[in-house]
Parts: sequence; C-alpha cells; structure tokens
Amino acid sequence: MEGETATSPPTDLSNPTKPLDHSLQKRHQAMLDRLSNRHQTLTKSSSSSSATESTAAFLSKLSDSRHSIEFQLSESSKLAATDIKLLKSHLVDISSSISALEQLVAENSYLLPSYELRSSLKAVSELKQSLDSLNAELVPKKKFSFKNKSTSKSSLSEPKETEITKPEVPKPAFAIRDLPGIRNKENGILTKNFRSSETGEFILSDLDSCEVRLIGCVNAFFINRLRNCRVYAGPVMGSILIEEVENCVFVLASHQIRIHYAKGSDFYLRVRSRPIIEDCEGVRFAPYRLSYEGIEDDMRKAGLGKDTGNWSNVDDFKWLRAVQSPNWSVLPESERVGVIELKDLGSMSGAS
Repeated sequence: MEGETATSPPTDLSNPTKPLDHSLQKRHQAMLDRLSNRHQTLTKSSSSSSATESTAAFLSKLSDSRHSIEFQLSESSKLAATDIKLLKSHLVDISSSISALEQLVAENSYLLPSYELRSSLKAVSELKQSLDSLNAELVPKKKFSFKNKSTSKSSLSEPKETEITKPEVPKPAFAIRDLPGIRNKENGILTKNFRSSETGEFILSDLDSCEVRLIGCVNAFFINRLRNCRVYAGPVMGSILIEEVENCVFVLASHQIRIHYAKGSDFYLRVRSRPIIEDCEGVRFAPYRLSYEGIEDDMRKAGLGKDTGNWSNVDDFKWLRAVQSPNWSVLPESERVGVIELKDLGSMSGAS
C-alpha cells in the first residue's frame, strides 16, 4: 500500500506469521531507538577520549608546575634576609621556570578548549606579576653616587653595595631554544620550503628590514624581535608565538596565535581560535592573503581549510573593559595588500 515502508512489521516469536499488536510494536521500536542512541554515544565518546586524556594530562602538569613555582616564590623572603646573591640567582631560576611553563601552554594551546586556555594563560600571567613584585620588594635598587676617578686596587677587588642591580628577567624559552630557523639578518630576502625538508618547529629571530617567504607546513612557529619586516608563511599545524615586533607585516595561518609586545604592525590571519594580543599598540588585522601552488592541500593538512572569520575576533588580555580595546583595529580594505603569490622556493636561504 502506498505510504507504507518496505520493511515488514515485527512478529510474535511464538507465531512468526502473526504480527505484533500496535503497543508491542511501539515498545519494540523504542528499544531499537535506545540501542541506536547508546551506540552513537559510545562512538562519540571513544573518538573524543584521546583529546580529553591529553587535556587532562596537560592540566595535571600545569598544576604541578604552578604549585612548584608558587613554593619557590614563597621561599624568596627567607633568602632576602640572608644572602642577596643567592636571592638574585633564586629569582632568575623562578623566571626560567615561568618561561618554561609559558612555553608548555603555547605548545598545547591548540589542544585546549577556550576556557582552559584562558585559565592557563591567566595562571602564567599571575606568576609573572608575583615575580615582578618580589623583584621590586626584595632586590635593592642601584644607588646613585659620584665616583672618584682615582680608585685604589683594594676598592676594585671588593664588591660594593652600590653595584648590586636587579637581575634581568630572561626572555621566554622559545626565544633561546636551539630550533631550526633564520636569525640575525638585515636587508635580505629569506626563503624556506618546508616540503623539501621537514621541520617540526621553526623560529625567526633578530631580523631587520627583511622579507621572509615560507612554503609548506610546520607544527609550531616562533617569531622574536623583528623590525621593518614582511613575513609570508604557509599554514602552521599548532601555534604561533610572536614577541617584540615593530612596523612589520605578517601573513599567517594557524590554530592559535598569540602576539606580545607588537607595535605598528599589520596581521593578515586565518586562525581557528581568537587571536590573543598582550602589551600591544597600533596593531591591525585583516584576512589571510597568501597563495602558492599546493596551498589548498597544505591548509587541509593543517586543519585550516575553512576560514572561520576569527581574524577579526581579537582578545586583548591587558584590556578588561567592556568597550573594544584601543590597541587593535580592523585594517581598512582600502589599505590592505592584494593577494601575495609565492613561487616554488626550492631549499632554504639565509637560515642558521
């Protein structure tokens, strides 16, 4: 009959030729629905279990590291009363531990839910503030004094209180790690094709007035101390960390991008999560504008095949008011560059 399904109604097991009555059919269908829903739930749970386990392992490690650093901070006051040199060394060690923790958060950021990422970054920021407060409170400031030009040998051999200075806080761990990359260049065109030689992590550091062209994918990308540079890069499968850049243009794609101490720079982005800025000024954002042969395949490989539009959803972690931060803006269309076309770059040029 028209409108009926092709399947036969369930039958009575004691009499297979006799269909079940209507109420039994309903109970039979409800049982099938429950089994189907349970199967879907178990399948979904299985597919997400590995990601959940990774997040849980990271949060456990973060908690252990944070408690260790907090204990080190609490011990600082005891050293201030006994040995100022030991205190300075102790504070430098704490700073290194905080930098290592910050690096851990960056490397796992693309695995973390937005809430966990925010909480982790806030925890690191609070540790930094605590360390800064201890430095200001416990380490004596250098005293100003006029020095006599004629200094005796004995006075040269004896350290004076006036020579004690606040220990310099080390740069973040990624800035000093021994990663493959391009460093200490000026006025050059620097290229790298990651397809010709696989690279897990890559760094650009201490560049001035350079143009950098990168084709292919990497797992993580670090950018540190660039001035007057142009950086055009294929997709990054994990995170990008940028620090201390000025008057630069970046064309970047990644799952998560964090920008620290940037001034007067433009960012053309494709990013899965909201870009994060901190201690920035005069930075502008626009959509990704890079093209080269095979970039669509690289985007799919990195999980960035679709533009989420997050390039304009910027979080300023140092701006807590309800109105938009004055430190960033959307780049006007009339001022945006056209699509940048990169050709096959061959092997690396200018790397260290």
